[in-house]
Amino acid sequence: MTLLLFGVFLALLVLGVPVAIAIGASTTAALWADGLSLMVLPQRLFAGIDSFALIAVPLFILAGDIMAGGRVSEKLVAFADALLGFLKGGLSIVSVLAGMFFAAISGSGAATTAAIGSALVPELRRKGYEPASAASLIAASGTIGVVIPPSVPLIIYAVIAQESVTALFVNGFLPGVVMGVGLMAIAITQAYRRNYPRGSAFRAGNVLRTLRDAFWGLMTPVIILGGIFSGVFTPSEAAVVAVNYALLVSLFIERDLGLRDIYRIMLRSVITTAVIMFVIATSAVLSWTLANWSIPGTLAEAALSLSTNPYVIMLLVVAVILLTGVFIETASALIILTPVLLPLVTQLGIDPIHFGVIIVVGLAIGMITPPVAINLYVASSVTEQPLERIAHAVLPYLACLIVVLLGVVYLPMLLGAGR
Repeated sequence: MTLLLFGVFLALLVLGVPVAIAIGASTTAALWADGLSLMVLPQRLFAGIDSFALIAVPLFILAGDIMAGGRVSEKLVAFADALLGFLKGGLSIVSVLAGMFFAAISGSGAATTAAIGSALVPELRRKGYEPASAASLIAASGTIGVVIPPSVPLIIYAVIAQESVTALFVNGFLPGVVMGVGLMAIAITQAYRRNYPRGSAFRAGNVLRTLRDAFWGLMTPVIILGGIFSGVFTPSEAAVVAVNYALLVSLFIERDLGLRDIYRIMLRSVITTAVIMFVIATSAVLSWTLANWSIPGTLAEAALSLSTNPYVIMLLVVAVILLTGVFIETASALIILTPVLLPLVTQLGIDPIHFGVIIVVGLAIGMITPPVAINLYVASSVTEQPLERIAHAVLPYLACLIVVLLGVVYLPMLLGAGR
């Protein structure tokens, strides 16, 4: 039955069937062939999305879309430019810093790539930056969007693994920052090698002016993360606050969006949410089926029979995560892999919170590894550069992110914090 389940699933993926439908159809076929009542399907579908924590998903998506729909990204870029643009290759650093700022607002990799790319591309071209390299850096910076809270994949993992969203947000913040610092280091190295120009001179007055302009956008992550980390409100309540704050800023303070724009943004957010929820619902059936057939336990025993060294096993787990991210979109891959790999890593003594950060960082890297590579497609669309050139230029940033991932995996293990 296991061969039938995964055989049908892979065949449907090869045929180009959407992941959610492929999961649902393959699981249905396997359950039917096993003689189980198909009444379990609607039961598990509804049980899979019957979680209070999932309320945060559509609300964070909506809040990010509202903030991205206005001029917040432009103001964040202007502030980052005033702060670090005076350095050699300053716009490269600005790309990453602005990406980190926007990641803490949107919680989405593609949205971060699109917003920062749209704001920075004209200036990058004007100052003579190599187009494909600049586009690849913007795409790589977008991966931070699903790691730094509020992260939609971290919320999804929390629901599947029955872990605390707040704990995952707290532990996801530092790896996101390290990813940004690593990308900045590569960007600075390339700036000196290619002799990129310096930006405008540093002026305290300019920093204060752009800070004032970007203040309302910068306050979004302060309110969301500050409220969650201080215990003032839960992540679900923070998502409600984020939507109301985004509406207040966009409609009444900045006045860069109208009611017609809000309606259009809401429709887009509903479509995005529906897709994610459908994947979660069908994957709940898959998870139940795998658990019912004891497949995760069998895989764990097989892996441990190869080696009992946790460092070796975790290297294999990382390889599986990276390979899956190459072919399957982040949320779908997260939902498929978590019920399979989590029992294995817990047997190794890895804390589920630690593993949640590992799997999200690993799948975030998949956003810049073709053929899926959603961030590369977005960057290609925004910059009008061929995908092949961007894919080649992103290799140094990809290597950097893999090193960061290995650090996220092994440093807590070596220090005893991941157990």
